[in-house]
This record gives sequence, C-alpha cells and structure tokens, in this order.
Amino acid sequence: MNTQADPKLLSPLTLAYIGDGVYELFVREYIVAQGNCPVKKLHARAVEMVRCEFQAKMLAEQLRPLLTEAEAEICGRGRNAHVSHVPKNASVADYHNATAFECLFGYLYLSGQLDRLRFFFQKIVDATQPGV
Repeated sequence: MNTQADPKLLSPLTLAYIGDGVYELFVREYIVAQGNCPVKKLHARAVEMVRCEFQAKMLAEQLRPLLTEAEAEICGRGRNAHVSHVPKNASVADYHNATAFECLFGYLYLSGQLDRLRFFFQKIVDATQPGV
C-alpha cells in the first residue's frame, strides 16, 4: 500500500484501528481458505480468533518472543494507550494487550512489512492447530 501516513507518527490507537481491520482480513481469508461453509459458521470461527483474550494470548505466547526492539516498543505504546472503555466481557489486561497486538499489526501494515505480518499470522495459525 502506498500511504502518506508515517506509522511512527500515528497514535497507538490509530495504529490499533488499522491493525484491527488488517488482522480481521487475515483471519477471514484464512477461514474461507479452510473450505466453504455457511456465513454463520464463518463468523463464529472468526470471532474465536479476533476476541481480545485470544489476541492477548497470542501476543504473549507466540509473538512477544519474536519481536524486534522496534516492534516491542510499538506494542508497549499500544498496551499503554489510554482507552476510553473496556468491554464488559474482557479483562483490562487482556484489552490493553489486544490493543498492543492490533497496534503491531497496524504498524507493520502501514510500514509495508507484509512478509513480517504473514510470518506472525502463520505463527498464530500454527498455535491453533491440534497437536501444536
């Protein structure tokens, strides 16, 4: 994508906003590639992977050990961002860590690091496979 926005200058919540959409598109593409099924089932499968608890867990268990110093700094900015509310079905810690996760995805996308995004997403997919 050719963008005028320098991701280093954007607020962490703006990066998370973009990252939320990018990650959801990755999830939808992955689920559809698993086979054709009713939209209701597609949605249910997607919800499992986009919930803040899942994102927080994937960041902590799969991605954090792989982050560069710059990526870790972006996650820190996302985690520490002041959010206006936390959904009632999520813990504050999970919500902040999910914001960090989405911030990372937004930053990588806007900085054109699509191979890195695909690498991280594959780690997430691998972690959800039985026997992994």
